[in-house]
Amino acid sequence: MATAPEPAEHPVPAEDPVPAEDPVPAEDPVRAGDSVPVRDDAAAAPYDGSADDRSADASATERMVRRLAALVGHETPSGHRPGLDAIYGLLEDWAPVGMAAPRRIVRGGVPHLYWPARDPAARPVLLLCHADTVWPLGTLADRPFRRDGDRLTGPGVFDMKAGLVIALEALARARALDHVSVLVTGDEETGSPTSRELIEETARGCAAVLVLEPGEGDAAKTARKGAAFYRITFRGRAAHAGLEPEKGANALVELAHQVLGLGALADPVLGTTVTPTVARAGTTTNVVPAEAELTVDVRAWSADELRRVDHALTRLSARTADVGVTVAGGVNRYALEEAQSAPLLALARTVAAGRGLPEVGSARVGGASDGNFTAALGVPTLDGIGARGDGAHAVHEWADARCLVPRALLVAGLIDALREAG
Repeated sequence: MATAPEPAEHPVPAEDPVPAEDPVPAEDPVRAGDSVPVRDDAAAAPYDGSADDRSADASATERMVRRLAALVGHETPSGHRPGLDAIYGLLEDWAPVGMAAPRRIVRGGVPHLYWPARDPAARPVLLLCHADTVWPLGTLADRPFRRDGDRLTGPGVFDMKAGLVIALEALARARALDHVSVLVTGDEETGSPTSRELIEETARGCAAVLVLEPGEGDAAKTARKGAAFYRITFRGRAAHAGLEPEKGANALVELAHQVLGLGALADPVLGTTVTPTVARAGTTTNVVPAEAELTVDVRAWSADELRRVDHALTRLSARTADVGVTVAGGVNRYALEEAQSAPLLALARTVAAGRGLPEVGSARVGGASDGNFTAALGVPTLDGIGARGDGAHAVHEWADARCLVPRALLVAGLIDALREAG
């Protein structure tokens, strides 16, 4: 794993707050799809496990479903400022009393939403979320938010707008919020190009990070593979493919040699994958390709494996005469390793048992998240404590309404337990 830097004071991002362009009402109506009946209940009280609290779960679920419908009703492809600002307005309206004033922080033209901890002396618990989705503008026209019993569908409903609703409900149910900070980013689905530095600034010095990404059933994601991405460029020499192909230096042939050799860098026993993903070569059918390009996706459970593959890829040598090979890219994020999540998983299981919630399992997954960044800083990180469902990035994406209140209670319990632990 990457060497963790020295702990630092929890910072306040330097950029000035950016006001929303268009205020959004607190309970934005569903733009399309089936209607969702709901009671407009008052903000949830802190949970103490009483019968009264349990009896309120049904109305709390309806409130959360209505909020989720409102969030899905705004399209938010990564970096889309109008949609992101609209969602941030909703989240600001729903935030419970006791939170610090929110800040809109724009980096590289992308807005992000941040609530700092009220207590400047605290080592905060950071709730880390993202509001963007993989779905392009116009998707809602074909797949609006719908509710079929407990099955909730629509673009981004599972990954991860349900996590945003869970986070807000957890904040309302926590006993104290002076030690809690919240960061909602707008470009996670494209690799967090503008938010990575902000994530690291806000996480550094925190006591823990709770990532509201979707879970694996009732399991948290206690390990995530690290990821590295590469673009390999091959440059040879063009020639007429019919008259004098021998005078050319075929960049496509070199690409083929390298693709076949990449398999040797993978390690199935350790779970390391090296996957060619996109290839391009040539200009027309009767010309020896002078240029070719290949992209490669690498995933591994450990920093050592990422470094091993990186060392090999950045030292590739050509096998075809007169073709040059250039490699760009590298490690995007290191792995979230189980040792970094184990203490928080144990605490989550204690909280769940004490409050009569479903047992919290653990899952290892290949996909990366912003939790990889915080874990690489040495900050304890528990990921995947958002919604139960399935189909992230797929047209059948759905979230289970029955999980919303229990997950919020779990997150609220973690907030309270971490405060008590100091």
